[in-house]
Amino acid sequence: MAKDYFAVFDLPVKLGIDVAALEKSFYAMSRRLHPDRFASRPVEEQEEALAESSLLNDAYRTLKDPVLRTQYLLKLQGVELEEQSKAATDAARSTGVEKKQVVPPELLEEVFELNMQLQEMRAAKQMGEDDPDLRCDLVAAKESFDRKMAETQQELEGLWAAWDAGVDAGDEAAKARARDAMVALLNKRSYLRNLVRDVNDALEA
Repeated sequence: MAKDYFAVFDLPVKLGIDVAALEKSFYAMSRRLHPDRFASRPVEEQEEALAESSLLNDAYRTLKDPVLRTQYLLKLQGVELEEQSKAATDAARSTGVEKKQVVPPELLEEVFELNMQLQEMRAAKQMGEDDPDLRCDLVAAKESFDRKMAETQQELEGLWAAWDAGVDAGDEAAKARARDAMVALLNKRSYLRNLVRDVNDALEA
């Protein structure tokens, strides 16, 4: 069975990671797997070292990033964040079916208002017009969503602590609560990112 990314670095499947220590370990392991060390070895050993190096790079890139680390852990738990994922986007484009997106309840009012503003901006553009007040409103909306995106990082770290405490205590119920909350939060973050993208698209001249 292939190693998971946590096992590559001999780490428990927890979210609170010492990133500086992870980086130090990564560079030490990278040096051991450097191609120059295997130049005179049999082809099989060279290929094995290359595969290990590739796995090491993927593991490091994933675990050092807070969001990617969380998504990966959730994947290990059998959770695919498919709804706002790139795979779902690509599938929607290929089939012509609109990708389903669930609006986080706390954003319903703002999203309704934003969609109205986006429609107005698109209509104005089609007529070759530019409404300065509407543009100002959209910039303000973008800044609001950017702030909310930043806030999700703090919320996520709080959920990391809850997950890790559940792991330490062997409390499956606590882990399940943390897992479900992380899924909801990451879906919210993904939705916010899409809103920011839509506003940026509308603001482009």
